Amino acid sequence: MESFLLQTLTEKRMNRKNMRHLLPIMLAGTGSDVGKSLIATGLCRIFRQDGYNPAPFKAQNMALNSYATPDGLEIGRAQAVQAEAAGILCHTDMNPILLKPSGHLSSQIVIHGRPAGNRDAYDYFRKEGREELRTIVNEAFDRLNARYNPVVMEGAGSISEINLRDSDLVNMPMARHAGAQVILVADIDRGGVFASVYGSIMLQSEDDRKRIKGIIINKFRGDLRLFEAGRKMMEDICGVPVLGVVPFAPDIHVEEEDSVALSTKKHGACEGKINVAVVLLRHISNFTDFDMLERHPSVNLFYTADQKDISEADIIIIPGTKSTIADLLYLRGSGLAQAIVKAYKDGKTVIGICGGYQIMGETIADPEGVEGEPATVPGLGILPCSTVMTPDKVTRQVCFRFREDESECHGYEIHMGQTVLSPGAAPVNMISEEQPDGCMAPDGKSFGSYIHGILDNSCVVESILRPSAGRTEVKFDYRRFKEEQYDKLADHLRRHIDIGAIYKILSEK
Repeated sequence: MESFLLQTLTEKRMNRKNMRHLLPIMLAGTGSDVGKSLIATGLCRIFRQDGYNPAPFKAQNMALNSYATPDGLEIGRAQAVQAEAAGILCHTDMNPILLKPSGHLSSQIVIHGRPAGNRDAYDYFRKEGREELRTIVNEAFDRLNARYNPVVMEGAGSISEINLRDSDLVNMPMARHAGAQVILVADIDRGGVFASVYGSIMLQSEDDRKRIKGIIINKFRGDLRLFEAGRKMMEDICGVPVLGVVPFAPDIHVEEEDSVALSTKKHGACEGKINVAVVLLRHISNFTDFDMLERHPSVNLFYTADQKDISEADIIIIPGTKSTIADLLYLRGSGLAQAIVKAYKDGKTVIGICGGYQIMGETIADPEGVEGEPATVPGLGILPCSTVMTPDKVTRQVCFRFREDESECHGYEIHMGQTVLSPGAAPVNMISEEQPDGCMAPDGKSFGSYIHGILDNSCVVESILRPSAGRTEVKFDYRRFKEEQYDKLADHLRRHIDIGAIYKILSEK
């Protein structure tokens, strides 16, 4: 069997070597949240299915959803998902610059997976110093392009922000460096699609306008025949072919990058399911931690900042946060802290991930002012542990064992701060024989952990659902589910986008 698998892998590698070279493709947008990331993910899977060796690339990403690479560095979650769809390991070359918002006007800058300080928006987007960053992203692309075929690039926001053109690292200047063919993605669901497409094209320079080789209309609702005349009109006024009109597909579930998606997930408890309430923090991060639970057939998962919802849930989860102390103070000021503690005392299960784990402890100290002014604040007191914030960030993938279960589990850590357990307190996980993680609460059900992705492991999910699952089955293979979703997405795009035309465009000299 092993020799057969080796032979099959060798044949696939040979086939990929014999595939014709394709030009890079960039999915640019008429605005933010038009679906560029999802279409890039689908194209990564399509190219992989067709025998190519694709890789994703986004020069600069702004997101609080991030992921740890195999070598312990940090990139945007969207590029990690796209790499997974492409069947390859993720790397910081796929997202060399990550901006993690830490306030209204400032972000932590992560360059090749390592923090490089905080910058306010005005300072970051000034022309001064941009060439150094441009060199970083260009060299990252060049390394990817030498190894993969094709590189599936993603732009950021709108390509028509002409006031930022000179400092742009990620849209048309990146496409020019890469020699990429650009496909413009527009969201018809938000309205004004003709104006947004036409304006986005016409505001480009003449040379950049020629680089735009196609249009994809995304998030269509209703009968596609109603847009047939509109498709022809758009091609006539823009002089660019419409390669596809992609219907909104609520039955395809691929991890989201943007917290904008959380606005559609604010519903409450329902009967006949295990109700899981994720506390909607002001600075919530890595909410993809809960995708497996959200898709689980036995679970009704929702995001809430309502005390009544907390009281009606079977399980309450405090998620990760970019600003732990600020969100802890928000919980206290809003009454949510009292509601969570009462739910715990009433026998509900409370779980904290990363910053949520820190919040569940007895105290959080920030003597060096890592998150702002130096301070020490009391936590919720559910877990017998205390945290001290430190400027060094831990980023790594981990294998671990959950409680007494002997199954090998997988996840990743991205956090600042060190948490120390009180005497007699028990950890949740063992990363190695000498390295525990997390803290169990005295009730034996509630816990906190630094490990993102802990809830992607079946044994963990079965354990936390079991006390509430007298009426339902709890087994669910999330990894298989994700692979099925990538294939469903690829099938959906093949039905509604002219993939043959895309191959033709990418084969042009």
